[in-house]
Amino acid sequence: MGAGDETAKSLGVNVERTRVVSMMLASLITASVICFTGTIGFIGLVAPHITRMAIGGDHRYLLPASALVGGLLLLAADTVARTILSPVILPVGIMTAFLGVPFFLYLFLRRKKEFW
Repeated sequence: MGAGDETAKSLGVNVERTRVVSMMLASLITASVICFTGTIGFIGLVAPHITRMAIGGDHRYLLPASALVGGLLLLAADTVARTILSPVILPVGIMTAFLGVPFFLYLFLRRKKEFW
């Protein structure tokens, strides 16, 4: 399917069924990971998208850069959580939610026509 829908169909792959099943499976895996790791694991979803927007889609550089960007995002969220209300330490999950939710809304609104 990476080579195109027509190529996959010519090889005998049911493209629509494969796409639906893979999206459902990816959603379930993502939901279970976030369920156990909490909102800090949400950084694992945001960091690759930010990195892909910055450096492109070459996977040789995308994987290590995503790990680096994820670490930097979590470090920045922790720093802000500790310093925004100095005597009180806010949960890091609140800071990651303030970053992640608007970012994913931006991605959905930007590519709305492609999704629907």
